[in-house]
Amino acid sequence: MAATEHPLQALAAYLPEGSFERVAEFLHHYKVHLTITRQRKSVLGDYRHAGREGNHRISINGNLNKYEFLITLLHELAHLLTFEQFQHRAAPHGIEWKQQYSQLLSHFVAHQIFPPDIVRALQASIRNPAATANGETDLLLVLRKYTIQKREGYITMEELAEGEWFETENGRTFQKLSRRRKRFTCIEQTSGLSYSFSAVTEVRKIERPSLKK
Repeated sequence: MAATEHPLQALAAYLPEGSFERVAEFLHHYKVHLTITRQRKSVLGDYRHAGREGNHRISINGNLNKYEFLITLLHELAHLLTFEQFQHRAAPHGIEWKQQYSQLLSHFVAHQIFPPDIVRALQASIRNPAATANGETDLLLVLRKYTIQKREGYITMEELAEGEWFETENGRTFQKLSRRRKRFTCIEQTSGLSYSFSAVTEVRKIERPSLKK
């Protein structure tokens, strides 16, 4: 089964301490149909506005740690609040959405839901929210520290030292080179071509490959 519909009280297990009641108020008030799904590589969460059935629909990946789950849920709730106020007149991640998301983050930060390092990383999001999680690299790096069940044998590009070799999920081999802003330039062993990797990309560190004769 790809997705699970949880009774509202069961949602508390996915959220940081002290946040459930505030989240539940939003879900009750706006009649949100919340679904917790298995991991999706392309998205962490999704929002669909109320249709003929009368319910807003939000789905969140269930493999996220509690802080990442809450922030993703707030991202999607900001879409809901934007739609409630502007319907289809606002861009998906336009200024209206940014204002709603910033206000939600500020509200939960004010109630001391997040630890200090996440609060510091959230300040940039509060000032100018990014449309996707990939646009908030510094925040993602902090959030990943709170993931209890890490993928065995995998580390982030940020943790890999310059010059070291790594293997991606699909078995391709690269060497990490220089950093450019929030991404790393790497060279592929077989082709010699350069590629750019996000600091939060998970890879397997390997020994330097032997040269093929």
